[in-house]
Amino acid sequence: MITSKDEKDKQTEQMAVCLKAFMLKSSTKTNLNLYDHLARLLNKILDERPENAVDVIEDMSRELKRSLIAEKQSVLRDTPFSSPQQDLAELQRILFARQPGEDGDQQEQLVEAPIPNVAELAFFLQQAGVGMDKEEMQRIFLALKHLVDTQPLQRCRFWGKILGTEASYLIAEVEMREGEEEEEAGEEKAEEEEKEPHEEEEEKEEVVEVDQLPKSTYKPPPVVPKEENHTGANKYTYFVCQEPGLPWVRLPSVTPLQISTARQIRKFFTGRLNTPVISFPPFPGNEANYLRAQIARISAGTQVSPLGFFQFAEEEGEDDEDGARANFEENPDFEGIPVTEMAESLSAWVHHVQHILTQGRCVWVNLLGKPEGEFEDEEEEDKDVDMDKPEPEVGPPLLTPLSEDAEVNYTPPWTTGLSSTLIPQFAIATLRSNLWPGAYAYACGKKFDNIYFGWGMKSTDSRYGFSPTPLPVPQEEYPSGPEITESLDPSLEEEHALMAAQEEQRAAQEDAEGVDDEEEED
Repeated sequence: MITSKDEKDKQTEQMAVCLKAFMLKSSTKTNLNLYDHLARLLNKILDERPENAVDVIEDMSRELKRSLIAEKQSVLRDTPFSSPQQDLAELQRILFARQPGEDGDQQEQLVEAPIPNVAELAFFLQQAGVGMDKEEMQRIFLALKHLVDTQPLQRCRFWGKILGTEASYLIAEVEMREGEEEEEAGEEKAEEEEKEPHEEEEEKEEVVEVDQLPKSTYKPPPVVPKEENHTGANKYTYFVCQEPGLPWVRLPSVTPLQISTARQIRKFFTGRLNTPVISFPPFPGNEANYLRAQIARISAGTQVSPLGFFQFAEEEGEDDEDGARANFEENPDFEGIPVTEMAESLSAWVHHVQHILTQGRCVWVNLLGKPEGEFEDEEEEDKDVDMDKPEPEVGPPLLTPLSEDAEVNYTPPWTTGLSSTLIPQFAIATLRSNLWPGAYAYACGKKFDNIYFGWGMKSTDSRYGFSPTPLPVPQEEYPSGPEITESLDPSLEEEHALMAAQEEQRAAQEDAEGVDDEEEED
């Protein structure tokens, strides 16, 4: 029988197990438990044997906890968080630092360096109510100085800023020194020559095939040749960067096909030059090529100057070989036009960038010209030339007044104004493009400039008549004709009639052959 003493012992044992389990429960803050902590604390008291242990037991418990937590902490600190603004500021520190050797040749650099006066540009744009804040313009100023110091430039100008969905483009318009463009042209020709051998190998492989597939008779239209450097749409070179302090990237030359395709599409820029341009019709290139094409279009339509500031060179004849003069120079006798006159009349402003034709070039080229060896007689050559020679396309000449620009749906392409109507004697004349929102120009005495701040697209207003290119009609699977048309099965009566007709025809042929044999025997 179980006695009361055994029951008490069992109850005491159960209570001890429950108490130990409670003391082994870990803390949610320090991950320590009371059982281990008391065991360590008693061991420490027995080892050190302090006087008045009951008075210092709390301090010893606190020190023991602190030592356990410190052991678990690492001696290495976490990497401090840096925001994108801090990273950009670190890159822009280079712009505010002097380059080694600048102190010695400072006077020569002030005379020779083609650095644009962005501070003056910002001052006039602020009066016109456009532009960016002073801090950003100052950083752009320093970024252009860095570009001039690192590239062999003859001329540099801040073209403007094109916005994007992820990043924007700061654009610099430059002229390279003599000899620099020739190196780039040589590299492009070398790339084209590398592609030609691959095409010849593909043609040889096609000849080796035994069962030749049917070849298409479609002949693509002739490719419009690209304009050379320093001429037409490739007169200037352009560098872009996303933010001041980031590296400048040189844009490639533009081709007529890229300009013609850019006129038929509308795409927002992403801010990444390697992004493919997905559109219809397909654009031949990536975003860098599309950006270069839009820059050429905007420059051709919005770059203006006061009437008389530029003049054609006296050495140049009235017309070039292509039918229009393409070079001009500054007029030293220009005295300026009154601001009120420039703000009231578009005749006081002129275009100083060549117009881009429908062909995608500034100078028209004949794509149907035949080589001289294909003509046998001179008369035949004269006749074919007269019949096949297309009518050349001619655009408006350089230095044409803006008053001759055509209106689109009774909407003027330009809007003029004054920076201040309250104090007109100290105001500047401003000009804003309605076809290309974001294109501005100002003039004050002998000073003028052009700037662009926008999305790089033409006006979305329906009054200007933009419509996307429709998709082509789906091609037919096969040409419809009697050779492939399925005929109906004849009835039984039609089969008997056909058989009877064939028997009569056969009997008539036999009778005719018998008559011919009798005549030969006679």
